[in-house]
Amino acid sequence: MGQLKAWHDSPRRKPLLLEGPRQVGKTWLLKELGRQAYETTAYLDFEQTPSLRAIFDGDFDAASVISRLQIATGVPIKPGSTLIVLDEIQACPAALTALKYLGELAGEYHVAGAGSLLGVALHQDYSFPVGRVNFAQVYPLSFVEFLRANGQVPLAQALAGQDWKILAPFHDRLVGHLRDYLFVGGMPEAVAVFAARHDFALAREVQLEILQAYDRDFSKHAPPNQVPRLRAVWQSIPHQLAREQRRFSYQEIGPGARSRTHLAAIEWLVQAGVVMAIKRVKTPKLPLSGYTDPAAFKLYLADVGLLGALAGLNLSTVLEPGGLFTEFRGSLTEQYAAMELRAALGQALHYWSSSSGTAEVDFVVELSHDVVPIEVKANRNLKARSLRVYRDKYAPGLAVRSSLAPYGQRGLLVDLPLYGLMGLKSLAAGLASI
Repeated sequence: MGQLKAWHDSPRRKPLLLEGPRQVGKTWLLKELGRQAYETTAYLDFEQTPSLRAIFDGDFDAASVISRLQIATGVPIKPGSTLIVLDEIQACPAALTALKYLGELAGEYHVAGAGSLLGVALHQDYSFPVGRVNFAQVYPLSFVEFLRANGQVPLAQALAGQDWKILAPFHDRLVGHLRDYLFVGGMPEAVAVFAARHDFALAREVQLEILQAYDRDFSKHAPPNQVPRLRAVWQSIPHQLAREQRRFSYQEIGPGARSRTHLAAIEWLVQAGVVMAIKRVKTPKLPLSGYTDPAAFKLYLADVGLLGALAGLNLSTVLEPGGLFTEFRGSLTEQYAAMELRAALGQALHYWSSSSGTAEVDFVVELSHDVVPIEVKANRNLKARSLRVYRDKYAPGLAVRSSLAPYGQRGLLVDLPLYGLMGLKSLAAGLASI
């Protein structure tokens, strides 16, 4: 919401596109922005009401489009005091194209579009207004947001502020909440029902409904010849992550699966925002994108709760001490870490492995003009042999071990609790200033 209000106030404001997977809260955010920052909101949903697409038919004329929008919504549209929301905008390619002209010829109007499959639409042959729009990304709720939603506001504030002296007595409580988060995840409706009833079964019902919605999207929006491959890749992800070697393997999808047959399906899932691809870097140098190995990557879902639901994670696991942290050989913990790091840093994630394959660091990220290695552990184990190999070879300015152990610092090596990963950026900035 802070980012959206900054967009509202910006002198360089352009039409906004809000991206994110289905049911992550995009529509709610834009309507709430309209309620908080505008007098009125003119809302249209191109998927729910396909006839609205005709508003953007024919040659573009800003005044005519605004008039049609007023008639369609029944809301008088005033420059600066009305928010125009074009929801599921990917269902109306002409509206995507029109954003360019709305920004250039009618810049006094505030226009925001959202789309669950916007990433897919932007990679198709539509005339897209490159450089003429602002982007914002919506992720599932982070762990700090999960705490707030569950009434733990002072604890969430201390965690957001990375105040480790205050947090020290509450380590076990934070680990307990993190255990809940690994099951519930960060999809808003799942968090809402859990916060209201503290019922894991109800949260699982929501997760399964979301997975069904994603499956319907596959059959409705993906190229028909790709749908079986999409589903095969999608269903294989929990099994892929349960392996000791989590690098994605086409052989695990099924007989005959190869890069040439299934890579397009993987790219569709990534563009749709329901899957994250974590690519290997051969050498950890800046920029990391220049040193990637295109043939080596890992796939995670957009949300840790959805991963557990897709894998059929048993509810009884929640009651086992440490059970969720070791499930799938700790892959739930890595999935959680990928979510937190992507939301905190807003950058593509990578991992590093040696050419021999004997050492592998879970994540390497760009921070404070350096590459920071991050080793993730599913328990209190601080033995990180691969991280030691990496440090001996590349001598990074900062290295991070993240586990269930409390916060600690030994020179350039920081033990950052899993529940504190969202604060990695401020941690790196603070150490860089010393």
